[in-house]
Amino acid sequence: MKYIGAHVSASGGVENAPVNAHQIGANTFALFTKNQRQWVANPLTDKSIRLFKERCSEYGFDLSKILPHNSYLTNMGSPEEDMRLKSKNAFLDEMQRCEQLGLNLLNFHPGSHLNKISEEECLLNIAHSINDVLAETSSCIAVLENTAGQGSNMGYRFSHLAYIIEHVENKERIGVCLDTAHLLASGYEIRNKEAYEAMWKEFEETIGLQYLRGIHLNDSMKDLGTRVDRHHSLGKGVMGLDLYSYVMKDSRLDNIPIILETPDDTIWAEEIAYLRSLE
Repeated sequence: MKYIGAHVSASGGVENAPVNAHQIGANTFALFTKNQRQWVANPLTDKSIRLFKERCSEYGFDLSKILPHNSYLTNMGSPEEDMRLKSKNAFLDEMQRCEQLGLNLLNFHPGSHLNKISEEECLLNIAHSINDVLAETSSCIAVLENTAGQGSNMGYRFSHLAYIIEHVENKERIGVCLDTAHLLASGYEIRNKEAYEAMWKEFEETIGLQYLRGIHLNDSMKDLGTRVDRHHSLGKGVMGLDLYSYVMKDSRLDNIPIILETPDDTIWAEEIAYLRSLE
C-alpha cells in the first residue's frame, strides 16, 4: 500500500494538521510540531495532544506512517560546541514532542561543517548527538534526510549517511528519508529506469533498504549535480514524469510515508490524485 501526503500546515496547533491532510485526499502527512524558525516553543498542551490523536483516528491516519520534520535551525554537525548543544537540545525537544503525539519518526537534515572542520568530524558530531538524544528518549526513530549538498551541508552522498548510521549505537532507531529533488541536485540521476534502479542498488549496497523510512517526492528547479536545493511542483521542473510512475509502482516504497514538499499547496490534492492514478 502506498501512503501519499504532503507537508501540511499545523498553524493554530498540531491538531489542525490531520484536518489539513484529510482535505487534500492524503493518507499520510508531514508537519512541524513547533515553529520551525524558533528555537524555543511552548510545550504541547494535553488538549492539542488529545485532539491530534482523535483526529488522526477519525480520518484514518496511521500514526506510524506520519513523518514530522525537525526545525531548520539545528546543526548537530556544527564545529561550535555551543551550537551543537543548542541543536541537540532542540532536537531532543522535538523527539519528545513526537513521542507525546504517538509518532515514531522524526525527519531531520544531518548538519553542516561550515568549512571549519573536516567532513568526518562533522559526521561524527552528528552521530554522537543522535546517540545522546536516543539515550534520553524511548521510541522515536531519528530519520536522516539526504541533502542537495548546498553550501557545506553533509548528507548529499549515501556514504555520508552510512557513516553516521555506522556510529549510531541503537541501529533500530535510525533511518533514512530520500528526497528526490535532493538526489538529483546532489548528482544521483533518477529520471530514467536504468538510472533509477542503479540508485537503489547503490543505496542497498551502501546503506541498506532496511533503513529506508520515507520519501520526499519533489520535482527540482535545478538539474543534475548542481548541488542547489530548489523544489518544484511535479512535472514543472527538470525531472520529467517517468520518475513518479517508477515510484508509485515500486514495491520497495510500500508502507512508508511518501511526502510532497512541492511549493504550490493549492495543487497538492491534484498532485496526490495524479500519483494515485499511476498505481
